[in-house]
Amino acid sequence: MKILVTGAAGFISGYLIDELLKNGHIVIGIDNYSKYGKVIKSYDNHKNYQFYEGDVKNCSLMKELVEDCDQIIACAAQIGGITYFHKYAYDLLAENERIMASTFDAAIWANRNKKLKKINVLSSSMVFESTTLFPTPEGEQLKCSPPLSTYGFQKLACEYFAKGAFEQYALPYTIIRPFNCIGIGEQRALKDEDNMFWSGNVKLAMSHVVPDIVQKILKGQFPLHILGSGNQIRHYTYGGDLAKGIVACIENEKSICDDFNISTPVATTVLELAKIIWEKINIDKPFEYVSDPSFIYDVQKRSPNVEKAKNILGFEATTTLSEALDEIIPWIKNAIKNNMI
Repeated sequence: MKILVTGAAGFISGYLIDELLKNGHIVIGIDNYSKYGKVIKSYDNHKNYQFYEGDVKNCSLMKELVEDCDQIIACAAQIGGITYFHKYAYDLLAENERIMASTFDAAIWANRNKKLKKINVLSSSMVFESTTLFPTPEGEQLKCSPPLSTYGFQKLACEYFAKGAFEQYALPYTIIRPFNCIGIGEQRALKDEDNMFWSGNVKLAMSHVVPDIVQKILKGQFPLHILGSGNQIRHYTYGGDLAKGIVACIENEKSICDDFNISTPVATTVLELAKIIWEKINIDKPFEYVSDPSFIYDVQKRSPNVEKAKNILGFEATTTLSEALDEIIPWIKNAIKNNMI
C-alpha cells in the first residue's frame, strides 16, 4: 500500500514509518518541523520513502500528496507533556482542530474522487480522562464524562471527526488510542526553549515522565523529585510495539470503522517507574524521593482494556518496561551530552 503519514518528523512517527517500510509499504511523509526543527531519520534515503516539508493545514498540498495513496495516518498534532496541557490550553485545541479539519477535507476528497480507502486517526488515552471504569474498554469514551483538559477534549473531537465523516461521506476510518508511548528520539521542542521549568535543582523542558526522571537521576538529583504522590498509574508502551499495533490497524480489514486501545497490559505507578530507573542508574545508592505539587490535569489512573486489539487484530505489546528502559537510558545520556534535551 501507499500511505500518507502526517506529522512524519514526530516521535511516534519515527517508529511507525520504520515499521511500515519494513512491511513493504510505500510511505509519503509530511511535516513542517514545527516541534523539533529539522531532524534526521535512519530511513530518510529509503527507496520507498518520500518526505515533504509542508503544513498539514494546507489542504491543497494535502490533496496533492494523498492523490494516489491508499490510506492516511493522521499523526500530526501539537503535543507535549503535562505542562503543555496547561500552558497551551487554547493553542492545543485550536491548532489541532485546524489540522484535523484539513486532513479530513483532503481524505474525504480523495476517497470520493481518487483511490483512498481509509483514514487512521491517532487519538489518545486522554479521551478517558474522566472515566472511573478500569481497565477501560473501547466505547467508554461515549459513556463517561467528557475530558476536563482541552487536549483530552480535542482528542475526543478527533474521534468525532471520524464518525462524522463516515456518517456524511461514508469515509472508512480506524481510531487508534496509544497509551503512554516511550522510546528514543524525543528531543527538546522548539517551544520548550522559553518554557523550561525547575524540578528540584534540575531544569527540564520535556515534562514526559520517563525522560524527565532519567534526566534528573543522570544529573545527580538526590533525593529524586517526582510530581504528586507517585501513585499515578500508567501503562508505558514501547514505541516499537505501538508501531506494530498501528500497522495492524492499517493492514487488517477487521479494523475498519472501529476503535482500538493500543497498549501494554502492564500497569506501573510513577513511583515504581522511578525505582526501576533509579536502580538501573544508581546501582549502589539508596532510592529516596520527595513529592512536588502536581498539575491540575495529572490524571491519577490510565489503565486500558487491551483485549479487543488482541482478539480482533492479533496484536499484543511484548516489550517489557525494563527492556525499553535499557534502550532509552543510554539514548538520553547521549542526548544530554549533546544538549538535545
